[in-house]
Amino acid sequence: MSELVTLARPYATAVFKRAKESDSAANWSKKLAFLKVLLSDELVFRVIYDPKVKKADLLELLIGICDEQFDEEGRNFLKLLIDNNRLSLVPAIAELFEIYKSQDEGTIDVDVSTAYTFSKEDKHRFDDALRKAFGKKVNMHIHVDKSLLGGVLVRAGDQVIDGSVRGQLQQLAQRL
Repeated sequence: MSELVTLARPYATAVFKRAKESDSAANWSKKLAFLKVLLSDELVFRVIYDPKVKKADLLELLIGICDEQFDEEGRNFLKLLIDNNRLSLVPAIAELFEIYKSQDEGTIDVDVSTAYTFSKEDKHRFDDALRKAFGKKVNMHIHVDKSLLGGVLVRAGDQVIDGSVRGQLQQLAQRL
């Protein structure tokens, strides 16, 4: 996975710089998300990696599908990826782009797994605590996971805070 990120980084950086120059980060975010979903389709995947399909035909097909979503810059980016055999990097490019965008906006995406649904008051207090802990505005994505038994599991980028009962029981078992 780290190899994909290394290969994707120059593309994501270039797209982000262009998005900043043209004040179109939200638009690029939508383009990359659309492309990521499109390329995850099994039929499209087979066409992309079919050696009988020429690059020009693949470009024409994908541009036809993306026509409503992509402007000239988007089409040029797609052509660049196809010419360099880098379509497989799209998920990593999209992920890196979102990280760059969040950093630029002073926000952080946080996945929160909890054993029980948060009340509005709990969600607000937890949001405040995370904002203080990370020093940034927090975009919280909350998922209920009954297997946690209690507590919360927080993931923010490569940082994990395990305050779940299940996690603490596992740590206790390892110490014993």
